[in-house]
Amino acid sequence: MQATNDAFAAMESRIEPGSAIAAYRVLSALHAGGNGYVYAVSAPEGTDPGFPLIMKVPGLGPGEPPLGLVSFEVEQMIHPTLTGPHVPRLVASGVAGKLPYIVMERIDGEGLEAVLARAPLPPSDVARVGAALADAIHSVHQQNVVHLDIKPQNFILRPDGQAVLLDFGYAHHSHLPDLLAEEQHHAAGSAAYVSVEQLQGQRSDPRSDIFSLGALLFELATGEPPFGEPETMAGMRDRLWREPPPPRSLNAGVPAWLQEIILRALEVDAEQRYASAALVAFDLRHPDQVRITARGERVDGNAFFAQARNWWRSLRASRPYATHGSSAGIAPVILVAVDTEHPDDERHRALQATTKAILSASADFRVLFVSVIRAVRLGEGERLEDTASGKQLEHRNRLRHWVEPLRLPPARQSLHAVESSDPARTLLELARANNVDLVVIGAPGPSQRAFAWWRSVASTVTAQAHCSVYVVRTPVDEAAPDDGAGAQAL
Repeated sequence: MQATNDAFAAMESRIEPGSAIAAYRVLSALHAGGNGYVYAVSAPEGTDPGFPLIMKVPGLGPGEPPLGLVSFEVEQMIHPTLTGPHVPRLVASGVAGKLPYIVMERIDGEGLEAVLARAPLPPSDVARVGAALADAIHSVHQQNVVHLDIKPQNFILRPDGQAVLLDFGYAHHSHLPDLLAEEQHHAAGSAAYVSVEQLQGQRSDPRSDIFSLGALLFELATGEPPFGEPETMAGMRDRLWREPPPPRSLNAGVPAWLQEIILRALEVDAEQRYASAALVAFDLRHPDQVRITARGERVDGNAFFAQARNWWRSLRASRPYATHGSSAGIAPVILVAVDTEHPDDERHRALQATTKAILSASADFRVLFVSVIRAVRLGEGERLEDTASGKQLEHRNRLRHWVEPLRLPPARQSLHAVESSDPARTLLELARANNVDLVVIGAPGPSQRAFAWWRSVASTVTAQAHCSVYVVRTPVDEAAPDDGAGAQAL
């Protein structure tokens, strides 16, 4: 345990080889990115699974974005639900001391980035690689997951040609809470490959991944991404109306059947795209059966007036906001608001008792434990706890400690620590985005009741929530109830 704590204390300078985390020995650093750090590790003695391992941990300390912790928890929640040859085998996941970690299979093969460095590829190679990518995407779609970050860095091609899909930190699972629903502007995906739906705040449509697959196929065939690499949200939003150039205008060697597949995958209107990644794979493997339309025959880009018409249509279009609709009705969704800023608050005991009583009524539920925390001061401090990522981790650990006595199945719960200056609005938005059926929240404390009820977080949530709200009240002169009897449903 001492080695684990030492490694955690040294996170600002990254983990050094030789450190031990949850009995796994760190061998070397492999990758550093926005969503965390990856290390080669060896298994504890007597537990070798028979294949090489990597460990992934979130970035902590000055300059590390809190979103990295959120996306890490998304991966911790979703990866265990996935099986098959198209995802790394999961070995372990947990928290060592305060440090979250995931241990998984290290995939042997060539990264798609290296393949793209050789683009444009011959059409037969584009079809072979593209079909393998589509197989991997279809496999996770069949397991209720939309990846939402399809890009070259997230694919490895095994020696036998199969593709493995990595990094589920931005993913959406149709049966699990969407931890990134409050982070739409951050979690849109990678600029060159992000889909139209993601730019409109929609995270639940599998056809988003097909759009991103189309962007990869375009780049494999032409050597260039279809929309360039925009650096601003405005630049990314151009794809809501601007169609990509025909691949044949950039590479005369692209056959009509391949262009047909690529441009169909890149249709702005999801209804005009392939209905599944399996259909993309089929067409790539059977080019003689591809029905070629005007899409496949084009060699020139759209005329100026056609593009202008598309732009005007995009401004007038009204598309519904959707994030978690595909999971509605599967199980009751409950949101419990927990004040981790004040761990000694008198309401915690009553709130825990009430939550336990509500959840004991049924085993078929999903529950989101949410803490809304104040942002760190401008200019991060030297200590880990004075950084945005450090504060985020501290409050997630407080939430984890708060939830432990409830003894809930891990698959039924998720923890959210959200920075906000408006707790009521944040709770309301998170409840709407996750189709919450019931919000459980503490009433104002005894010292607040005389003058602040009308402007408290609880009153705002009660007045504006789209669902039922259960307000837990602690009597002024009595101990907090043990059985939730102090709760009042409004």
